[in-house]
Amino acid sequence: MTMISDIDLGNSLRVAAIQELDPLAADRACFLLREQNARADVPAMAAELRRLVPRLDTAEGFDPTHSVAAMRDLGMFLGSIKRHGPEPLALVPEVLPVLRVLGRHTDMVPRDVVHHYCTWNPTGGRQRMYLGDVQEAYLQASVRMVFPHLREGLELCAILSQTEVHDPKFALLTQELTDHVETMVTSIDMVVTNVTPEFFARELRAYFDEIVVGDEVLLGPAAAQVPLWLIDQAIWASDRSEPAYEEFLRDSVPYSLPRWRELYQDWTEVPSVVSRLVEAYGDDAAEAERRMPDLRAGAEALARLLRVIVVFRGRHLGIARKAYDADLRLFPVGSGGASVDLLKQIIDLTRTTARLTGARRSHQPPAAGVPRGKAERAHGRSA
Repeated sequence: MTMISDIDLGNSLRVAAIQELDPLAADRACFLLREQNARADVPAMAAELRRLVPRLDTAEGFDPTHSVAAMRDLGMFLGSIKRHGPEPLALVPEVLPVLRVLGRHTDMVPRDVVHHYCTWNPTGGRQRMYLGDVQEAYLQASVRMVFPHLREGLELCAILSQTEVHDPKFALLTQELTDHVETMVTSIDMVVTNVTPEFFARELRAYFDEIVVGDEVLLGPAAAQVPLWLIDQAIWASDRSEPAYEEFLRDSVPYSLPRWRELYQDWTEVPSVVSRLVEAYGDDAAEAERRMPDLRAGAEALARLLRVIVVFRGRHLGIARKAYDADLRLFPVGSGGASVDLLKQIIDLTRTTARLTGARRSHQPPAAGVPRGKAERAHGRSA
């Protein structure tokens, strides 16, 4: 049987194929789940989940793509039952060995994550939703919009981590990375426009609660599982972070795709891109740029990238402050485990790093050949 080492579940063709799959014949059940959630009908949800659970030998025969689709649909019922109070595996214990098989086939945690709920989710009439509200659909679409760009961006980070900062290719690669990251700004602007903090905090957030799976407590689908933090790790956070953010990253890594976990491990063990830039400049910026003529273009491209990340984090922080306001929230922290205070700390760290990068450049006219990013043009130079 084909196993995860032979397949890329983030490939666009593979994603489209997974969206089409319905290995548990769950289309109708997932559509009716919206009504069951509206009625808080836990017995009906538990009965439907029990019906959907495949035989263990059937699950063992699933390839990784069918395993992803099966986990996606089982996960909708896990999150729904927990939203209304009970631990889902206490009501339907026979799902536990199946979850473990599906997790093993995909080399992922044995429950659904944000990619099941958004990226691998069908669109149109087969779309799996907890509530069926248009605001929920916008949230799912925002992750689908970002996923392919983030995937490409992480592969660019892998190249950047091995490219000398004074290499002419460094600035071009960094600008390409910035173009992908700018999609996150577009995505979060769409959320700000179409999703109210009240809807997320009071209606949807509870469906992303943690559940107990055997001897593990596993987070539900969360925006934090869309790993901009992994780009941070490559660019600056591997050696310029602080303990709270480092702990958050370690807690988030298990919910990532296998390839992304490998990249996190690789980048944890090497100097960040920013640190390599700082080392290249040394104590005399003008002399460094004289010896390495392409260094300035790389520094400016990196500063632009960090400013775009700050724009995104500023938008995200604004949403989080509203959704987790003490008078509105039902939960003290985000579904990925991050508090508003931690988000503020992360944006402060990013801003500090951006200023550090800018300070390395000598006062010369801007280098030609690397255009300003779209997010800067649309949103200005800071959040």
